[in-house]
Amino acid sequence: MKVSIDHEECIACGACSADCPDFFEEDDEGMSIVVEAYRVGGNLTEGEAPADQEDCVREAAENCPVECISIEE
Repeated sequence: MKVSIDHEECIACGACSADCPDFFEEDDEGMSIVVEAYRVGGNLTEGEAPADQEDCVREAAENCPVECISIEE
């Protein structure tokens, strides 16, 4: 599944990295990014979630207070 984070909308609350720390992390400014292992083309805000991370990523997206995480299956 493809995952993207809209940094224009992100409020750096840390909810996604708390819900799914194996897929999401925070950059130096507290903004959410995809961990390096799952990034697509080196893009910090786009990733490909492996099957074993899909439930976790969905939960993080659902719990995002500003809904800035998009999932494409």
